[in-house]
Amino acid sequence: MRIGVLGGSFDPVHLAHLTVAEAAAAGLGLAQVRFVPAAEQPFKPKGHHAAAQHRVAMLELALADRAEFVLDLREIERGGISHTVETLASLRHDFPGDELFLMVGADAALELPRWRDSSRIGEMAQVVAMSRAGAVAPAAPYIAQSITVPSLDISSSAARQAVREGTSLGHLVPESVAEYIRTHELYYSGD
Repeated sequence: MRIGVLGGSFDPVHLAHLTVAEAAAAGLGLAQVRFVPAAEQPFKPKGHHAAAQHRVAMLELALADRAEFVLDLREIERGGISHTVETLASLRHDFPGDELFLMVGADAALELPRWRDSSRIGEMAQVVAMSRAGAVAPAAPYIAQSITVPSLDISSSAARQAVREGTSLGHLVPESVAEYIRTHELYYSGD
C-alpha cells in the first residue's frame, strides 16, 4: 500500500490542507493519507494556539467523510517535541511492507537538513516536495520527487486572524471546523 504522511500543527486544519492532500493522493496514487498532528513543534517555540484535544477534534470533523484520510495520533500520544524521524520509524514499524511518502511543502523541504536525523528520513520514506503552480520545488538529493499542488492562499494564521476580526471562516476551513471554533471560542485572542 502507498501511504502519504502529512504532519503539522493543524491549528486549525484548513481547506488548503485538505486540497493539497487530495492532490497528492491522486498524483502519487496513495491509498491513504495519514494526518499526523504534532504534540510540540521543534521550530515553533511559542507552542500551539489551541490545545491538542481541540486540534484533534477539528481534524476528526474535517476528515469525517473521507475514508482515504486517516487521523494518526502517534505524535500526540507520544507527547513532547515531535520529530519526523521518530514518527517515520514508528510508521515503518506499523507498516513494514508499505511505501511511505512524506509530504512536505516546498518551504519545509528547504529546511529538511535542519530536522533531527534528517539523513534517516529518506531511508524510511520518499520525501515529496509539494509546490504550488509557478513555484519551483527545491532540487536536493533528499527529495525523491516533487509534485505541483493547487495554490490556495489559505493558512492557519489567516484562519486565526479571521476569528479575531470576526470575519467569515467559510472560505478558510470546513463548516464543521468553523462551528467547532465558534462553540469552543478558540482563537479569539492573540496569535
